[in-house]
This record gives sequence, structure tokens and C-alpha cells, in this order.
Amino acid sequence: MSGDVKNQERLSGVLLHVTSLPSYGGIGDFGPAAHAFVDFLAAAKQRMWQVLPLSPTGYGSSPYSALSAFAGNPLLISLELLVNDGWIAGERIAGLPGHDGPADFEAAFRLKLPLIEEAAGNFLDHAPDDKRAKFQKFCEHNSSWLQDYAMFNVLRRLHNYASWHEWPEEYARREGDALSKLLNDHGRELAIEQVIQFLFNDQWCTLRGYCAARKIRIMGDVAIFVNYDSADVWTHPEMFELDEDLKPVRVSGVPPDYFSATGQRWGNPLYKWGLLKERGFDWWVARIRRSLTLYDVIRLDHFRGFEAFWSIPAEEETAINGQWIKAPGHELFQRLKEVFGELPFVAEDLGLITPEVDELREHFGMPGMRILQFGFSDRGAHLYLPHRYVPNTVVYTGTHDNNTTLGWWRDNVSDVERTNAQTYLQKIDHDDDVVWAMIRAAARSVANLCVFPLQDVLHLGSEARMNTPSAGAGNWSWRYGTDAIHPDFASQLAELMVMTDRDGWEKPTEGGEAGKPVEEASKRAELGANV
Repeated sequence: MSGDVKNQERLSGVLLHVTSLPSYGGIGDFGPAAHAFVDFLAAAKQRMWQVLPLSPTGYGSSPYSALSAFAGNPLLISLELLVNDGWIAGERIAGLPGHDGPADFEAAFRLKLPLIEEAAGNFLDHAPDDKRAKFQKFCEHNSSWLQDYAMFNVLRRLHNYASWHEWPEEYARREGDALSKLLNDHGRELAIEQVIQFLFNDQWCTLRGYCAARKIRIMGDVAIFVNYDSADVWTHPEMFELDEDLKPVRVSGVPPDYFSATGQRWGNPLYKWGLLKERGFDWWVARIRRSLTLYDVIRLDHFRGFEAFWSIPAEEETAINGQWIKAPGHELFQRLKEVFGELPFVAEDLGLITPEVDELREHFGMPGMRILQFGFSDRGAHLYLPHRYVPNTVVYTGTHDNNTTLGWWRDNVSDVERTNAQTYLQKIDHDDDVVWAMIRAAARSVANLCVFPLQDVLHLGSEARMNTPSAGAGNWSWRYGTDAIHPDFASQLAELMVMTDRDGWEKPTEGGEAGKPVEEASKRAELGANV
């Protein structure tokens, strides 16, 4: 299925991470609530569902703090679907946290994950031949990362979840004898980890097929950097700027700006881009190949880092003393284009963007992002307002990093922004009016794709904010209630989509391309693997 935003008809979508669904078990997952949400999207004539990274999370449960760039988060697996498939008895999942309230990652890890592991063990012991064959095919197609991730996860558990560089040296340095002993002594645990990834893939691909049958694409998210404490760095230390003790030499971040006098020190290890280039960007090719089995369109987080990245000496506590280092973005994307053809990427090009970053994005035809909330400041931010858009653009009322539109209006907007918004949009007599005014402005723009966080569709305030960047706690936990999505919301959105010509699907092309989405999603669901 084509995910090329710039060649599509005018479309609209909703941003909602999977963990925000009111699923049984205390955290959103791929089960009944996800399918009900897709039905809502279809009724509202939304043609895109944007999710955050689906990776297994580490510290802080942030989807951008992943233990692997390739694996899926086991907590997104639906226990109800495991019961339906016969991998665990229904009474085993009784008594878990319910559908409502914030996502409770700690409780899910403590209570839900052991049940998923139990179901995976039952699969190993009792799967019929056809299921076992699909599992074997999944393992073969994902052999470049699957066993390494399984070993990483088992070792992490054996060492009380310490970072891999704190493990005994023979494991931290992946010595052959030590890994052979791990394979011999912990074979079942390793197999269970691989089955869990198969179950994740199977349920997600089934949900993707459900979306495709309703003409809904999935936009996923690929973070440019990876965590130091990840299977990726443990498996491929030669790809990263590490010293002889396997510790980072330089780390990622962004320089001081309007928002922070000391910048942001993210702390991810930096790539050895020269080595990656020599190897034909093989790791990035594998990463995008995996992502394209999960998503139709890919949002590239921190796109400007593909042109130049802020390099901070690892010993520095802030980002002040970093420097810009050029990255081989042109060569990387050219290689990806050679392998995959047209690149279904959206560039997250927010912040201080240079002409070189714009040239890189435009050279490869990637749409950029525009955030309406940014358009009303007194800092010359009119490029975020609709009269400055070009069609090859994705417009948002706000993103997961912004306050909700209602929360922004009530709690964060300055007097200047309030006046500018009322001048540009309409007179806002009641706070709630600003939400629909912003949604209408995005929908009426020339941008090919507009995306609304579900919190805006539901007219929710600051209590529903998903993430406050740099905040130490309280992020990522928002979930909507089981009764929050009312048919009136769908009807209102659907009417606006019709009037702004965003209610269609891509135009049929010669050879029956319009029929491919369901066919391709079904194929992925059947294989549960790279296709």
C-alpha cells in the first residue's frame, strides 16, 4: 500500500498512542478497544491513525526510550485476544486493573507481563503445526534482530534489569562462550521472548488489516537515535561512538534556544556515520524494512539530525558545550530510496530549521510538519499558519508534546497569542470554541494531511496532556474513558471532512492499486513477518 503523503488526496487523521486506549488490563493494547477506535475513525471519515513508537520501553515508560529499535512492546499484546486464541484460560486474566483511569505501566509490568509469558509458554507447548510453521517463518524473516533481542531481554532480567554495561564483562562484551552458555542454560526463556514478539506481530498485523479494510492507514514513528541501554547498542557497539570501556564518547541533544538556556542533553550515543555509510547503511535499511512491516507511513522524529546533529561531550552535564556535526542524510535517503522506492516519510522538522535541512527534506519530497499552536506567537511564527502552507505538508492542531488545544488556551496562551488567535481564527467567546476553530482551520488548509490529537477531538483540557518534554514524571499515562467517544464527535468530524474534501481514499490507478491495502495487510497478518 502506498503511504506517499504528497501524492494522496486530501486526508485527515487522529493521533492516539495505543497505550491511551481504554483496554482491559490497565494499559491500552491491540484488543477490542483498539478495534472499536478504528470503527470510530471510519465513522468520522478519518483515513489515518497516527501512533507513537510501539517499541518496548525502558526508564519512564516513554515510547521514545526504547529497549530495541526493532522489537514490539509486549504490554501492547491483548490478553483478551490471547484468551480468544486459546493461549491462556479466561480465568487467568481476571482481576487485573480495569478499562478506566491512567495507564499503569508498573502494574502492567508486574501483573500483565507474567500472563503474556505464560501464554507464550503455552504456545510453545501446545501450538498446532500450522501456527508453529508461521512462528518459524516469523523467526526466519526477523533473524537479524530477534535472537539478539531475546538474549538482551533475558540477560537484563537475570541481572535485575541493570543496564547492559553493568553486566559481567563476558556478557557486556558478548563473548562467544558466555552467549553459548546462555543459549544452553536458558533456551526456554529465549524461546518465550521470541514467541512474545510473534504474538505482538500477529495481533498488530491483524489490527492493521482491520484498519485497511476500513481505508485507514497507520502512521508510525521512528526516533532518529536509540537508547544506550538497548539491544541495538549492546548488539552493535561498533556502530556507535563508544570508548574502550563501551561508554559513550559523545551524546545527542539540542543546543540552547528560546525554550532552554542550557539546551537539552538527551544522552543517546551517536552513530559512527562514516562506518554506517561504508556498510551501505545496512542497519538503517534493516530498521526501515522492519518499520514498513508495521506502518504505512513513517514519521521521522528529529529530522534535522539527519542533516546535522548536536554533538555533546559525554562528560558534559548540559548541552551548552556541544557542536553541530554534519550527517550523511543525502546518502542515507538515497540508499533507502534505492532499496524501497518512493519513501513514505513525514519529516518532523520543528524548531530552528536551516535552509540545508529544508533542502534535504524537499530533495526527497518529504512533507514537513506545521503545528497550529505555534502560529500565534510574536516570534515571527507565521509559517505555522495555514496561509503559509504548501500542499506537501502535514498540519496538526498540536502533537503529543503539546498541551491539548483547550489546555493551551486556558493555561498556557499569552495575551499576544490570545489576541492573534482571535484575529486569525474567529472571536472566541467560550473556551471550548477554540478547539473547533483550530480543527476547522487545519481541515480547510491546503495541507494534504491534517492530524488531530484525540484529546482535541474530545475537547479535553490540560488533564489529558500526553507529554511535557523534560518533565521527570507524569508523562505518557493519559487514557480516554470507555464512554468518552460519542457518535456526535464522529458525525461532526465526518461532516467537516466532506466539506473540506478530506473524506476520500487514494484514487484508483491502473492495475487495481486501490484494492491493495486489504490484500497487503492480510498478507502481513498471515505471515506475521517481513513481507
